[in-house]
Amino acid sequence: MRRFFSILLLTLVLMTVALVSALTAMRFAIHGREVVVPNVVGMSPADADRAGSPLGLQLIVEREFYSADVPEGRIINQMPLSGTKVRRGWSIRVARSLGPQRVSIPDVIGESERAAEVNIRRRGLALGSTAELAFSANSPSIPSNALPDQVISQNPPANASGVSAPRINLLVASGTEPAVYVMPNLTGQPLGSATLALQDAGMREGKVSLAPALPNAPSIPNGPQSAAGLAFATPAPSQPGPASMIVTQSPAPGQKVVAGTAVNFEVR
Repeated sequence: MRRFFSILLLTLVLMTVALVSALTAMRFAIHGREVVVPNVVGMSPADADRAGSPLGLQLIVEREFYSADVPEGRIINQMPLSGTKVRRGWSIRVARSLGPQRVSIPDVIGESERAAEVNIRRRGLALGSTAELAFSANSPSIPSNALPDQVISQNPPANASGVSAPRINLLVASGTEPAVYVMPNLTGQPLGSATLALQDAGMREGKVSLAPALPNAPSIPNGPQSAAGLAFATPAPSQPGPASMIVTQSPAPGQKVVAGTAVNFEVR
């Protein structure tokens, strides 16, 4: 009996050691492949790619924006943010600056959808989303002299300055009912990316305001890095910009909205 208990105790000890070893190996396998995302804002895509490659991170230029502050070809914002821990093989999605706006926005209201597209593209601009508004006598947003397949609104408007992206979105009169969408959740995303996502979904950016500052909020180390590798805190922006992060949105996520709906944001 005494020998039996000795064998049982030894077995339990061996099982415990094996379990601890397995958990340790699993934890090392999971966390051993994690890396810290570097700060690539302000770099060229080539330099950013060289910064991420040794860490096993892939750079993807996802969007392009006009910017009067960031030189042409430099990165405006990134996702994930610098300092975030991710696995090797993760992608860093960035927006690249086109420099200051140099192209004038044409007036395409009153043109057919096809003619407006040709007019937009020959100026080196891109056609964004095209939403349709039901063409009927009960649609006060449609001019009385408008025709089906005619542009009745555009965003940005003609000759606009301070445009963020080289895209023009159109609202066209049609004989069909407007499409209905489910409002996506855009909180936590950069304003520039969310605006383009809205445009691609047939909606548009509404009022954008700065969210109230949090009391005793810690600084986020997402600014330029010193020679010692320490990141300086980026000051809170005085005006919303493409890199501002969305805090709240209206309409709320999950609500049903129609094409052309304006979505309001609070950003920080």
